Amino acid sequence: MGFNFEIIKQSKKSKARAGKIHTAHGIINTPAFLPIGTQGAVKALSPRDLNEIGAEIMLCNMYHLLLRPGPELIREAGGLHRFINWDKPIFTDSGGFQVFSLAQMRKINDDGVEFTSHIDGKKHYLTPQSVVETQLIFGSDIMMPLDECVAYPCDKKQVLEALKKTTRWAGEAKSEILACRPDGPYGQARRNPKFEIISKNQNSNSTLFGIVQGSTYFDLRKQSAEEIAEIGFSGYAIGGLSVGEPQGAMLEMIDAVTDILPTTAPKHLLGVGFPDDILKAVELGIDTFDCVIPTRLARHGTFLSVEGRINIRHAQFEKDFSPIDSTCDCYACKNFSKAYIRHLFWAREILALQLLSIHNLRFYIRLMERIRAEMVS
Repeated sequence: MGFNFEIIKQSKKSKARAGKIHTAHGIINTPAFLPIGTQGAVKALSPRDLNEIGAEIMLCNMYHLLLRPGPELIREAGGLHRFINWDKPIFTDSGGFQVFSLAQMRKINDDGVEFTSHIDGKKHYLTPQSVVETQLIFGSDIMMPLDECVAYPCDKKQVLEALKKTTRWAGEAKSEILACRPDGPYGQARRNPKFEIISKNQNSNSTLFGIVQGSTYFDLRKQSAEEIAEIGFSGYAIGGLSVGEPQGAMLEMIDAVTDILPTTAPKHLLGVGFPDDILKAVELGIDTFDCVIPTRLARHGTFLSVEGRINIRHAQFEKDFSPIDSTCDCYACKNFSKAYIRHLFWAREILALQLLSIHNLRFYIRLMERIRAEMVS
């Protein structure tokens, strides 16, 4: 089955909707949260853990996997799904966020971005074409094009220049993926023999999303959305937010573009966020989210609850033999107490990070399940 988005329910009170994204590796019920497996693994968790908490898709990072282990090894393994033993959909980011986060290690020009590897110092040059080729080798179900994500705050002229590159690169990426299809002009023959995509590794169902940029400038956000929508993609991502701007500004930018982007296409909000961000963004028409927050908080001893963020290290939990959350159905909550997990954390046992990560991700998955249930009931 190829890529398809089906809207099940549209809210009468807001732009919120429930739907299903159909991919070659399964269905994603939306609104959905994507656990982040940057280097092919969600930190401290196995694919079995992800299946048990109800994850339907994973996000991996093309840039990091390009550096290590590299596309050639992943190709030899039969693609990313086989390499990491994940048989559900995979979403791969392109490296656009690294343009922002690794500003001291990259150089940008009109044709692409040169990165200095933080691993061994080698130079890697990403172009719109090479980013598509690499993700096709991986066999990603949903791919992101190369884009330029700017810092906040940022001069409007610089934002406009980044927007222009993002639009141009999006068009070049779309042309490349069409050319790489089995029935395209390149077919199964590659211009770049180093990567040599062959039929057994090429996923002709890989889908490319367009990315909207524009920082917090209302007019530039609208311009970017209009330009990306005109190129035409199966889905759209909103980038360049949750990089330090106030929540109100972020929500205003989301609201500015969701009416411009096609209503029949899924919309992904890159790098967001906290539960309150998600609830508000769903009302503005966002369908999918990804963020490191749940696992990052877990590594610092923090668990999520309806009462907010709570740190397991606090002395008040030393003799608290109740579960993290009595209403949660995750493995951690059904089997262990706060006192035990607190002990594990102070004893520096890896199990503490695993249990807190399981709970925090299940908290997010349950949040999405509740949003969908309330919407369709």
